[in-house]
Formats: sequence, structure tokens, C-alpha cells
Amino acid sequence: MSRDYKQFPDDDNGNVLWQMHEDGDDLTEAHEIEYSIAFSSEEKADQCAIYLLKEEQKITLFEDEDSNEWVVTIYVYMEPEYEDIVDLEEWFTKIAGQFEGEYDGWGCMAYVYDDEEDDDLVLEEEQKAN
Repeated sequence: MSRDYKQFPDDDNGNVLWQMHEDGDDLTEAHEIEYSIAFSSEEKADQCAIYLLKEEQKITLFEDEDSNEWVVTIYVYMEPEYEDIVDLEEWFTKIAGQFEGEYDGWGCMAYVYDDEEDDDLVLEEEQKAN
């Protein structure tokens, strides 16, 4: 199958979505997509987390021990469509800037059925970082 560049543009987001599609992931099914914002300050991460909770977002907040950064992860249950992902990235980038953080990309679990393994569900993680 040839790539439809309207559905899968030639950029990081389009490339990840195309790879998910090529791997057999059903992009018409909703996925829980994780968007991340990184902070050097716990105080700013806390402020951002509270803001996102007030915006009725599902989040987690943790300290990454390797980088000593505080990471807010936002979980959005949605069909992984290019335009929607770009819109959310823009919104999360704006929010990150308001709290002196940096938008750090998105990822999700890909649900792929492998016919050679008796239709057992095979989980693969797809990641995209800016």
C-alpha cells in the first residue's frame, strides 16, 4: 500500500502514525495517547498539573531520576488522527510555556494482531519525541 500523505504527512507525527498503520494497528480505534511535559522545577510541574486537572485532564506527575526533571504526562483517549494530535501538541506546548516547562512529545501502545501467532494480541509501544 502506498502512503497517503494527506492522512500521514511527511513529518514526525505522520511518520509515527504511518508506521503504526504499516504494523497493522487499527487507527480507527481509540487509543490512550500519552503527551509529556518536562520541568526542571517541581513547583512549576505542580502548578501545571493543577492547571491540567482543572481542565479535566487525566494526568500523572513524577520525577525522572535519570534526568532530575519533573514530568507531567497527560492521557487522552482518542483515535490517533494526525490533525487532532497536532492540535493537542500545540495546546500542550502553549501550556508548557506558561509554566516554564517543555513539551516532550507523545506516545501510545499499538495494538497489533499477529496472524502467525494464532491471533494472539501483540502489544508494541510506539514513541514520538520532539
